[in-house]
Amino acid sequence: MWLFAAFIAIPMIEIALFIQVGGWIGLWPTLGIVILTAILGTMLVKTQGRQALADLQRSFSDMNDPTEPLMHGAMILIAGVLLLTPGFFTDALGLALLIPKFRSAVFSFLRARVSVARFQMGRQDPFNDNRRDPFTRPPHGAQRPDVIDGEFHEIDPDKRPTHRPSGWTRH
Repeated sequence: MWLFAAFIAIPMIEIALFIQVGGWIGLWPTLGIVILTAILGTMLVKTQGRQALADLQRSFSDMNDPTEPLMHGAMILIAGVLLLTPGFFTDALGLALLIPKFRSAVFSFLRARVSVARFQMGRQDPFNDNRRDPFTRPPHGAQRPDVIDGEFHEIDPDKRPTHRPSGWTRH
């Protein structure tokens, strides 16, 4: 229900702000401000997005919890969408999300309301976890239940077939 209310309220707020600001400064300056905030927002999102990506990579390489850098990156992405959306209200929200202290406050607010059931970093035991990584090698001598053992013989490359290809093999 709250999402439906947001889809109704935000366009109404934007229209009201366009009418008010357009009445104060005129049509062309109003449109110029909207275009200027989109350009400025794009540049800010680009620079802060690079920083957020570097922070995320650093958290992965240091084996730290990546939750906060991921959340900052997501908020920067949302800020970019809001800044590209024409309007003063969405621009104000987008610019607010580009302020690191505001993002940290939003992260703290959301973190207090979300509970994580399980979080694990590092390699998992491929035999004791239902969500095992298919690319993890089992310990030496252990058999994985989804691997079929087989043998092969390499065919000498200069040996030519004596019959036409059947379509089932490559010759």
